[in-house]
Amino acid sequence: MTINLKDNERLDELQRNGYQIIQNPEKFCFGMDAVLLSGFAKAKKGDVVLDMGTGTGIIPILMEAKTEAAHLTGLEIQEESADMARRSVALNGLSEKIDIVTGDIKEADRIFKSASFDIITCNPPYMIGQHGLTNPDAPKAIARHEVLCTLEDVISQAAKLLKPGGHFFMVHRPFRLAEIMTTLVQYKLEPKRMQLVYPYVDKEPNMVLIEARKGGNPRVTVEKPLIVYKEKGEYTDEIYDIYKPPVYDKREKPEAERN
Repeated sequence: MTINLKDNERLDELQRNGYQIIQNPEKFCFGMDAVLLSGFAKAKKGDVVLDMGTGTGIIPILMEAKTEAAHLTGLEIQEESADMARRSVALNGLSEKIDIVTGDIKEADRIFKSASFDIITCNPPYMIGQHGLTNPDAPKAIARHEVLCTLEDVISQAAKLLKPGGHFFMVHRPFRLAEIMTTLVQYKLEPKRMQLVYPYVDKEPNMVLIEARKGGNPRVTVEKPLIVYKEKGEYTDEIYDIYKPPVYDKREKPEAERN
C-alpha cells in the first residue's frame, strides 16, 4: 500500500512483522518508554485493548505484532497525531484489528462503554502542570506535561473502562511513584507488578513500569531492574530482546537518557 507522506513526515521501520510507522520529528516521535511499555504489557488471546494517549499509534501496533489480542483501540486528543496513527494502521494492513479514535482521556468514559476493556495501557505525560513551558499548546509539551490531563484523570478513567479483573499497564517516572501507588489503590486498581528502568547500571532509575489489576488482592511483585545501556550507545541484551531500537535523531537524546 502506498502512503503519501505530509510535510516533515518520515516512515520508520518497527522491526516487527515488517511494520512501519509514520512520524513527524518536528512534532513528536515515540521514545524508549513506549517501546518498553509495549514489551511489559501482556494481552491474552481474545483480549480487547485500549491505549490511552496513543500518539502516532506505536503501542497498539507493537502489541498487535506480539500478542493475540482480538482488537486494539488507540485514543488520542491531537488530531494530527491521530491522523498519522490511522495512516500507519492502514499502511500495515491492520484496519480491521486497530481503531484510532480522536478524543480526550478525561472523557473516555463517554466515548467508550464502561467495563468494556480487558487491557488498558498508557504512556501519560510525566511532568506536573505547565512549569517551565514556553508554549503549552505545542505537541511535545502536551505529550510530556500534564497540560490536558493529570495522572488522576488517567487512572480514574482506566478504572471505569476496565472489566472486573482487567489489567492496567503504565510507564511513568519514579519520582512520582508514591503518588502513582496511592492513586491506583484509591480507584481500586491494585498494583501487581513493577519494574524500574535504569539508563546505566550505576545511574538512578528514570522510568518505572507498573501493572495493576481492577479489584485485585494486595500483593505486588517487583521484577529485576531493566538496564538500557551497557555503555554509551550500546544497548543491553535485555533491550534487544524487547525490541531492536531505532537509530535516534542525534539532535535529540533517547528517552532513556533524559532526566
